[in-house]
Amino acid sequence: MVTNYASTNQPDILEVIANLSNDAVFTPPRVVNAVLDMLPATVWSDPTLRWLDPASKTGVFPREITKRLMVGLAEVFPAEEKRLKHILTKMVFAIATEEITGLMSRRSLYCSKDASGEMSVVKFSESAGNVWQKRVEHSFDSKGRCEECKGTRVELEKSGRDNKAYAFIHSDGHDQINKEINMEFDVIIGNPPYQMSGGGGGTNDTPLYNVFTQEAIKLNPRYIAMIIPSRWMAGGRGLDDFRAQMLRANRIRHLVDYPNASELFPGVEIKGGVCYFLWDRDNVGKCQMTVIRGSEKHGPQARDLGEFDILVRDSRAVEILNKILKKKETSFADIVSGDTPFGLPSNFTGYRKGSKQTSDLKLYLRDVNRVEKWVNVDLVGKNTSAIRKWKVFVPEAGSDGGQKLPDIVLGKPFVGGPGSVSTQTFLYIGPFDTKVEAESSLSYVQTRLVRFLISLRKITQHAMKSVYTWVPQQEWDHAWTDAELYKKYGITKDEQAHIESMVKEMPA
Repeated sequence: MVTNYASTNQPDILEVIANLSNDAVFTPPRVVNAVLDMLPATVWSDPTLRWLDPASKTGVFPREITKRLMVGLAEVFPAEEKRLKHILTKMVFAIATEEITGLMSRRSLYCSKDASGEMSVVKFSESAGNVWQKRVEHSFDSKGRCEECKGTRVELEKSGRDNKAYAFIHSDGHDQINKEINMEFDVIIGNPPYQMSGGGGGTNDTPLYNVFTQEAIKLNPRYIAMIIPSRWMAGGRGLDDFRAQMLRANRIRHLVDYPNASELFPGVEIKGGVCYFLWDRDNVGKCQMTVIRGSEKHGPQARDLGEFDILVRDSRAVEILNKILKKKETSFADIVSGDTPFGLPSNFTGYRKGSKQTSDLKLYLRDVNRVEKWVNVDLVGKNTSAIRKWKVFVPEAGSDGGQKLPDIVLGKPFVGGPGSVSTQTFLYIGPFDTKVEAESSLSYVQTRLVRFLISLRKITQHAMKSVYTWVPQQEWDHAWTDAELYKKYGITKDEQAHIESMVKEMPA
């Protein structure tokens, strides 16, 4: 049985098993081993370490850890059966995300869903072995939202369905686990659930991967290795504190980033990509960062992750960015509107088609029908002072966040004259007193350099005001070109080529 457990020449069902959902992505063994490769070699020969997968789904992390320990501890425990028993009973632990994943994890780790049964490679006194899974309760506040995972009672407390109260991030689970297996671990490693549904989808969803990572840090292990969405690097709802913690602590020593998540998890779409990292408690310093996009691999390269308020994924862009920032010019973001600039949501339907009436304003919205739309001025709830001026409208959602290169970065912008407004579909730049100023700004936004600077902060398809932070303002008295901007900021031929490989020309 021990020999069969360690065999490497058998077909592996965990390479092809389908995902339960996009927020609970199963991890192929090849990806698990890429994550494990980041750990120092010494961990595999240390029999005193305690390992934890805090969100086990198929059991692939504890299984692959066990395989490596079986090799690394051969000199410490020459007898295979004694070695395997020590590893599975004293070293490797998991917390399953729900009942079915608990059964799957035990089957992968012990070769039996019943760790106390005859088929288990190591016989435990309890059927769960060291794969913990029990029902845990949410801590709902008076508004029916869990204080720990931010899920809603309406979504989570449905009859006959798992309540998704992940034990690792709920105090009820922590208390139960600590009593049974002791929440002291040396290595915490896994691929946690990515989000909690808010009931409406999209922006109503709350990220969870940051909560798992922060809970792991609180336990103060020697190492943490997690696979998480990359959107934390520059955006994401409620991730500012998490991002600051990750970037400034200088404890992330390895970071591998896949802008296109399907290259790591085939068939899975995760906006902004996915990454995995190694956090090292006892060794601070620069991070060895690698970006993998298709057949291209950039890095590992030593990076100071805390250099900026967000993480610039493209290390080749840092020198270009610093040339821009050293001039200390006013940020273009200062003349970009916020979300829902005129108080009209993207699904606004209170407009009129056809002929214009006296108090109507021209309304721009997402609509393939080219018939002109009009809205009564009384319905505009914000930025009324901008109504009678010139503006540049730019789509709030543009490309896919650079998953395919070269990228257009932004949707096509256009000039809106006095008496124009938009729904939430657009932001506006300005306002300007003259058409010349608006058209100058339009030409500027269409340059590759500007869209390249935007791309450094735009990690998903959304282009909110903040992504324009590193774009400097100019004089709005003529049409801007990349050639003029390259000369002004000293962008070299090689840097120009890199920019043009990342950003495509804006179509006419």
